[in-house]
Amino acid sequence: MIGIILRRLAQLPVILLVIYTITLTLAWAIPGNPLENPEGRQPPPEVIEQMQRQYNLDSYPRFYWSYLESVTGVKYARDWLGGDIAQAAQSATDAGTAPPTRYIFDFGPSLEYDDWNVNEIIATSLPVSVALGSAAIVIALVIGLGAGIIGAVKPNSLADLATLTVALVGISLPTFVIGTVLLLVFSVLLGLFPVAEWGARGAVLPAFTLSLPFAAYIARLTRMSMMESFGADYIRTARAKGVSESRVILKHALKNAFLPVLSFLGPAAALAMTGSFIVERVFTVPGMGQHFVDGVQNKDLFLIMGVVLIFATMLILFNLAVDVLYRWVDPRIA
Repeated sequence: MIGIILRRLAQLPVILLVIYTITLTLAWAIPGNPLENPEGRQPPPEVIEQMQRQYNLDSYPRFYWSYLESVTGVKYARDWLGGDIAQAAQSATDAGTAPPTRYIFDFGPSLEYDDWNVNEIIATSLPVSVALGSAAIVIALVIGLGAGIIGAVKPNSLADLATLTVALVGISLPTFVIGTVLLLVFSVLLGLFPVAEWGARGAVLPAFTLSLPFAAYIARLTRMSMMESFGADYIRTARAKGVSESRVILKHALKNAFLPVLSFLGPAAALAMTGSFIVERVFTVPGMGQHFVDGVQNKDLFLIMGVVLIFATMLILFNLAVDVLYRWVDPRIA
């Protein structure tokens, strides 16, 4: 177990480097200049040129290596060992001002949001996306496992057809359609939930909308896996010993049928907890997804790279957690 964890953690930097290279290359190819704002005040050309040199936006190789040094902590370590950080702090103290904030893993300034850096944006938006995604995964598990168990226990029944229909709708319909319908019905017409407001009540509709596609997949996986389990020898043995049907379903069949669901939960949890771009956009949720969309529209390279690297890291770590849980649930897995 320890060897698997160490091996996966050793692969993490390599995977992130590949993702970093591909993402930056694609983001760099987006047309437009991130320093020019057609809707606001236009800075003079010499100011734009100076800012391009300052942020290395005029050279892909320089931006690649300078940003890589910042996000990996190499630049922070070099400045700390060279005494630049201590010198800057001492200079600020002598001048009677607060020392500049330095981050070990520095995602850089935001070119879109004035007076904000990407670290601050992630620090404020990531908890929102994690809370929304966590609620969505819990809802998806409750709905998906319940529907899957009903469908496996009573195959081809009316309840089974109903759950399959709901699963098909959840997979087929885009989330922006589901979200818009729920917003119109429960917020605008019935007034049960607030519109464009983040809070306990405001999180219900976006969490439910985000959970439906995941719930649909979980329901299908649970149903198929449990139907296979019902034909296994250990299920027939448990029934022959007089074990109650509820115990057979929940303890024996569901435990083994949960393995495919557990495998699906790794990337699903990472995707949900880093925020759904569409759901956050529809319900005006101040999460990472909405900032990422704004960053792409304005070619904010620092914001794009910061969000992608956070998402990629979470995806890898969640998959690692799933592998560990796999071996905990079923020790026979090597």
